[in-house]
Amino acid sequence: MADNKKNTNTQTIDRIKMLQKKLGLNDDGVIGSITLSRLEPIVDEYLAAKKSGTKPEHVETPTTPPAATVFSMIVSKRSLDKIVEYEISSEEIYNKKYQKPIYPGGDSGVTIGIGYDVGFNTKTQIDADWRGKISDADLELLKTAAGAKGENAKNLIAGLKSVTVPFAAAREVFYVSTLPRYAKSTRGIYPGVEHLPADAQGALLSLIYNRGTSLTGDRRKEMNAIVALVAAKDLDGIAAQIIAMKRLWDKTKLPGLHARRDDEAKLVKNARPTYPPEELVKV
Repeated sequence: MADNKKNTNTQTIDRIKMLQKKLGLNDDGVIGSITLSRLEPIVDEYLAAKKSGTKPEHVETPTTPPAATVFSMIVSKRSLDKIVEYEISSEEIYNKKYQKPIYPGGDSGVTIGIGYDVGFNTKTQIDADWRGKISDADLELLKTAAGAKGENAKNLIAGLKSVTVPFAAAREVFYVSTLPRYAKSTRGIYPGVEHLPADAQGALLSLIYNRGTSLTGDRRKEMNAIVALVAAKDLDGIAAQIIAMKRLWDKTKLPGLHARRDDEAKLVKNARPTYPPEELVKV
């Protein structure tokens, strides 16, 4: 009986790997956020065709480069869900509030998609990430905001009202392009982060996704202090430094940042040592 169950599990993993290869993904046998994001548009198209009574000759997979076979971190799915929650809340809210470029305030740049800050990207990177996913005209407009932050970014918003970023495009760029890049940056400034529990890795990925990679200056002293704490695998110390960052923002004006730091700290402090495969995502 046990052998039969083991064989069934092995066959299921092999089938998942085969499917991932067909989709051009890393064949790790894990149904995580990246695999789901690639499957969902295909299923949606199939269901739409079925409902309309038509039968498409074929279903195209999203036109994105294959996911990198080399990954930087293994994070928990719930930590990725938290990033999405704080960036856009949900697909429904995204469609109501975030299809158009926004200026979040502070030192941010013009932001699109799932927390994609145009101000912290070059024109070349913006083109590589979004070409073919939004119209060429919208892409050229967005590139005019490359590198602009703060008031400069705020002043550009009025000229970008015609730009529209559909949720499917935002999701695709988030999982296939942006997350792997930020995971590499997180591992670069926090050596040893890959040895922390998956929730803690995801929390630090969220932190870098939100605040960037700079470690210099008084506003970055907590982020700099985390370097040694990661090397020492001091989860309590990391959590304390994340909480300490809240000194930087007025809670009445930016309550979301206070809540985000609280959640990141909880992820670190309460991180479990092990996780079932279905709860893990390689980025």
